Amino acid sequence: MATIGTRLFTWWNGEQVGEDMFGNRYYREKGKATGPVGRARRWVIYKGRPEASKVPPAWHIWLHYTTDDLPDQQQLEQNTWQEEHLPNLTGTDFAYRPGGAINQAGHRQKGSGDYEAWKPK
Repeated sequence: MATIGTRLFTWWNGEQVGEDMFGNRYYREKGKATGPVGRARRWVIYKGRPEASKVPPAWHIWLHYTTDDLPDQQQLEQNTWQEEHLPNLTGTDFAYRPGGAINQAGHRQKGSGDYEAWKPK
C-alpha cells in the first residue's frame, strides 16, 4: 500500500534484499550511499496496511543500522520464554477481548460488592 512516490523511488533507487514472514519487502539504496551519515538508505514496503509492529526484530535492527547483517546472516538467540513475533492485532478480528467486552456479548461476572452507581440526593 505504498504511495506512488515511494513505489517510483523504490523502482529507480532500490534493491530488494529480502522479505519477511508477513510479506513485507525490505530494500536498500543501490549504488552510491547517500543516506544518513553517508550510509545507504534502508526501507520497508509493507504488505497491506502500513503498521510498524509488523517488522520482526531481526529486520528492525537491520533497518535501524544496528547491524549490517541481513536476518538470515544473524545469530539471534531466542530465550525459552520468548514467543513468536506477532504484529499489533488491535482493531482486527484477532484482537484480545476480555469476557466482559461488548464484542463478547457484553456479559461479565459480578465482582464481590459489585459496582453501584452514585446518585445525587
